[in-house]
Amino acid sequence: MTLDVDEKLAKADWLAARGIQAVFSAVERDGDEARVVGGAVRNTLLGHPVPDVDIATTASPDVVMSRAQDAGLKAIGTGLEHGTVTVVADDFPYEVTTLREDVETFGRQARVVFGRDWEKDARRRDFTMNALYVDRKGHLHDPLGGLDDCLARRVRFIGDADGRIKEDYLRILRFFRIYAAYGQGDLDPEGLAACLRQRNGLRQLSAERIGHEMRRLMRAPRAAYALRMMNDCGLWEIATGGLARVDDYEALRSLDELAPNTRDPELGLVVLAGFVREDLARISERFRLSNSERKRMETAWAAKKMLLNPEARPSAAAMTYAFGREGATDGLLAVRSAQIAGKTGDDQRFTQMLADIGSQVIAEFPLKGADLMTLGHKAGPELGALLKRLEVEWIDSEFTLTKEQLLKRCGPAS
Repeated sequence: MTLDVDEKLAKADWLAARGIQAVFSAVERDGDEARVVGGAVRNTLLGHPVPDVDIATTASPDVVMSRAQDAGLKAIGTGLEHGTVTVVADDFPYEVTTLREDVETFGRQARVVFGRDWEKDARRRDFTMNALYVDRKGHLHDPLGGLDDCLARRVRFIGDADGRIKEDYLRILRFFRIYAAYGQGDLDPEGLAACLRQRNGLRQLSAERIGHEMRRLMRAPRAAYALRMMNDCGLWEIATGGLARVDDYEALRSLDELAPNTRDPELGLVVLAGFVREDLARISERFRLSNSERKRMETAWAAKKMLLNPEARPSAAAMTYAFGREGATDGLLAVRSAQIAGKTGDDQRFTQMLADIGSQVIAEFPLKGADLMTLGHKAGPELGALLKRLEVEWIDSEFTLTKEQLLKRCGPAS
């Protein structure tokens, strides 16, 4: 199996890239070694994309800086106190970090010493599947036996799970997030039990850190299962302050194959908030969401509200005009999720409207204020009110009224 693994890693595009080989050549001098570690190795073995590449080395940070610059590479001391130098080669950044060993830990903080022991460096990492190293030729180094866990998609803490979590309570959320992204089968029972025992440590974390991790979790393929487990274990309440419509979220993720929006955390949070708008505002504050994230959630909420209005029954054209394609799709998915969870609604009608929204040419209101001013209407609130009234009539006509017909309806200024 190791030969097959080595061959797969050796053929990885990112390892064959000229840039990373230049970094290896610069750093591996005078007896020092360098190996890619963590996500790039894991993702390659599991067939996932590799967005970034981290390198571990026996060379000290100042030596890495000096050697990279001597080789004509750009070196940035992004985290020198933690042993990390960002080396840019062929316009791609590589984080190069000196091997470390924790001497003392203080929650998230730790006093570390730099060293040359690969196993000690591995033992300070979080999960066994993240403690895999590969050298420049593609040979795998597995100091803790994490390969079997990785290939089995088994997320397991390194060493004592309680101890790993106490070093940084965010690892509770990472346990579920890494499982949601890469896991298979049941959650590791020892890891799950440790998360339960240490769950109150989540209360010590900042809202920003929790929100960042939860949004990453919600993008993962098995997010619904992970979230359900968190909810059943009482962890979801602590992390979010209580967004309880987990059945609706599971229903949303059952629609993954129909629309990519289902994996977006903004829509997921709208679904989890259900019909209590205050919950939406509260989670926005709790997770410190950006203005663009909040705007998308508000748009989805408004679209959902329109669709739920029994008197409205808006068309795909009306929905896309009012909320845009993304907003209309979000609103429709939110409504359908609640219907699936409540075993109501018409699946065929939903599927048809989803397709209609996707193919709909978004209408453009043919009038502007200047058009009315040519008829003698003066700029001001009255002009704005008239323009709005005409827009409503145009929408009610299913966007069929022409510019000329609308101008006739407004008449000349008195």
